Amino acid sequence: MAKIRKVLVANRGEIALRVMRTCKELGISTVAVFSEADRSALFVRCADEAYCVGPAASRESYLRQDVILDVAKRSGADAIHPGYGFLSENASFVRACEKAGVTFIGPPASAMDAMGEKTRARANMIKAGVPVVPGTDALSSVDEARAFAQKVDFPVMLKAAGGGGGKGMRKVEDPKEFDSAWRSAKSEAMGAFGNDAVYIEKFLDKPHHVEIQVFGDTHGNVIHLNERECSAQRRHQKVVEETPSPILTPKMRAEMGEVAVRAARAVNYVGAGTVEFLVDSARKFYFLEMNTRLQVEHPVTEWVTGVDLVRWQIQIAEGAKLPLLQAPTPNGHSIEVRVYAEDPAQNFMPSPGRITALHTPSGPNIRDDSGVYAGYEVPRFYDPMISKLSVWAPTRAEAIERMKRALSEYMVKGITTNVRYLSAIMDNPEFRGGDYDTGFLPRQHQALLGRENEHLTELSVIAAAVYAHTQDEKRKAALPAAAASTAPSRWRSFSVAGRRT
Repeated sequence: MAKIRKVLVANRGEIALRVMRTCKELGISTVAVFSEADRSALFVRCADEAYCVGPAASRESYLRQDVILDVAKRSGADAIHPGYGFLSENASFVRACEKAGVTFIGPPASAMDAMGEKTRARANMIKAGVPVVPGTDALSSVDEARAFAQKVDFPVMLKAAGGGGGKGMRKVEDPKEFDSAWRSAKSEAMGAFGNDAVYIEKFLDKPHHVEIQVFGDTHGNVIHLNERECSAQRRHQKVVEETPSPILTPKMRAEMGEVAVRAARAVNYVGAGTVEFLVDSARKFYFLEMNTRLQVEHPVTEWVTGVDLVRWQIQIAEGAKLPLLQAPTPNGHSIEVRVYAEDPAQNFMPSPGRITALHTPSGPNIRDDSGVYAGYEVPRFYDPMISKLSVWAPTRAEAIERMKRALSEYMVKGITTNVRYLSAIMDNPEFRGGDYDTGFLPRQHQALLGRENEHLTELSVIAAAVYAHTQDEKRKAALPAAAASTAPSRWRSFSVAGRRT
């Protein structure tokens, strides 16, 4: 296969920049596509060429296959890198690229058909002897879905069949909430992936979310590049990722890696992919899904393996063999946090707006994958992640301390971010202990906001009220009798947690 000369990056934000940086190191020209909302974005400025593909709405811009392929033709791009999200797991887009004579930097459409659609992936894994969480195929009606949920008993998980990233996913605990959760899951799935198919899985109590990075080439070689612990999630979207996983033994890593490679081989997988597992309290693991693309959290794997995964993607798309034929031993420990333009104290409400000042951390073994700059207007139309901050250190304890230091240097003005919340995670005893599950962030939410001692705060308020009452009584005692009887008492008007005292 011929060398790739020019890559169109069919994505936006930090991942578009990430791909462009490796392309430039390889001497490959880059083409950006952008919506009207992203006209001033950093990735647009950094590309060799840039083309507007439509209005802000993703369905009218970043999901327009015909427009993106037309740009590839006009610009002379001979390859397309999809990043993650948008068209990255769309088999019809892969086929359209092939028909147009453009190399798709990712797996073939057949592998994407087999694994990118979550319910089909479950069926393929069952056939390959891989353990899966009890669940269904894509369901056609809410009545059919409700019947299955009642059969396996609540709680259950509703999941989008056409994509991941927490989109179109809902945990349902109460049967009365099922119909509304079904409607919202389908609506969100359609908006994110152009596919409203939804299926159900039985909810596992307090599982760990552990994923294995796999890579295949066109010569039949498949390896894994170890695991990532992704259990620190909010609304089924990852917030903190790390590798190695604090709960995996070398034996378990080898077993999960072997299953992940078997899963990839079963569908003749090529390129970067991630096989995701749920691990229960007995340390038994179940196949969850396969993401047939580069993951958001790929920097932690790059830190501990020394591999540029995007470089591998491009080289394998050119027909090269994998540089390694067995999993490397993890070197040190890496942690990544996702910096969002959102307000954790206001139920994580997005905080779009203009960044008036920005200072990102630096120093030994710190990496900030960002798509913003001072003066940039964070749009309201897309995921509010503005950067991925990752660190490396020889041990997990040192990596946590390095991340704390890095977060203490992170300064963003003009918008609200979750930086302080992320710093609180690094200090949380449950996180530091390492044995945290997917319920960790919801369970520790108040503590992470600094509200873990609300009962003590209430006692402090009561103590202040008692002190005020004592001072009031002393003041009245010093007044003439007639005046004292009419003096107002501050005690009677004091309120604790909304209750009159």
